[in-house]
Amino acid sequence: MRIKLAILDSDVSYLNRIVGVFETRYTDKFQLYSFTNPEDAFSIIETAKVDVLVASDSFEIDVKRLPKRCGFAYFVDSMDIDTFNNQRAICKFQKSDLIYKQILSVYSENADNISGIKFGDDSTRIIIFQSVSGGTGASSMAAACAIRFAAAGKRTLYLNFEKFGFSDNFFTAEGKFDFSDVIFALKSKKTNLSMKLESCVKQAENGVYFFSSPKIALDMMELTNDDMLRVITELKLTGSYDYIMVDMDFSLNKEALAVYDKANSIVWVGDGSEISNTKIMRALNALVTLEHNMDSIITDRVALIYNKFSNKTSKALTDIGLKFIGGAPRFEHATTEQILEQLSSKDMFDKLI
Repeated sequence: MRIKLAILDSDVSYLNRIVGVFETRYTDKFQLYSFTNPEDAFSIIETAKVDVLVASDSFEIDVKRLPKRCGFAYFVDSMDIDTFNNQRAICKFQKSDLIYKQILSVYSENADNISGIKFGDDSTRIIIFQSVSGGTGASSMAAACAIRFAAAGKRTLYLNFEKFGFSDNFFTAEGKFDFSDVIFALKSKKTNLSMKLESCVKQAENGVYFFSSPKIALDMMELTNDDMLRVITELKLTGSYDYIMVDMDFSLNKEALAVYDKANSIVWVGDGSEISNTKIMRALNALVTLEHNMDSIITDRVALIYNKFSNKTSKALTDIGLKFIGGAPRFEHATTEQILEQLSSKDMFDKLI
């Protein structure tokens, strides 16, 4: 399906440029209508069942005349303007993909009963990274794995579900939306989630897709395991990614187990210390016990990887029934970027493919 998008602007030169770009880059996403006169636009919007109208701020639009199904935003000249005349504002002078994402966001808020743009064949592989003991660098491992897979040409999404995680430590890109917008969509239940996800996702220069973390960490406290499950399900349905690296806190409650059951692989990250190894063994024994009352076996999908491993203070667990992937030493005095570069160069992650 394609979104029916109407663009109203008195600047004919700009109108022709934006329509040309959208027809070239997003021909499978939009069915376009362009106007220089408001009355001409309104005469078509209802009969053509237009989904979104974006109008230049040089016009004063009576939004009450728009059908309920039609989303609306003003085109403005500045990136610093979020609203105009109490309506959403989109800067017209920015990259076309950022304009596209903001239009998708407008559409998603009026399309709660409409499915996403496309659906996949459920071929997306989900890999969960966790630290059972804490402080072992599971997030760095997840980010490094995402970087390696993206470099190999795989469409890879890094998805941070940690309560106090911060994706922007690893990846940066332009765009005004962050994961708070996704959480709001989940809670409002009035927004098309697949559209909201597509409008909020960003792509770093290294090819990895990601969501910027909420500016306020408390927003992540609103995210339940059921919400995580819904996000993963929606992302799989879009068929947009080959791999999704899920970075999440460790738990063995019923809701968390339901999330694990969606995963193709679950990677536990330890550092080989006595405390870390003890916690891993206790978690493994608890999981085995829980599996007696479950329909599926999760331990078969759990793999062990070591990070910050020291030949002096660390010891590898052996013969415990978990697949061992490999490990990495502690990189002293290295920046986050340098650590990711070192980790992503290791072929241990290829064992997850």
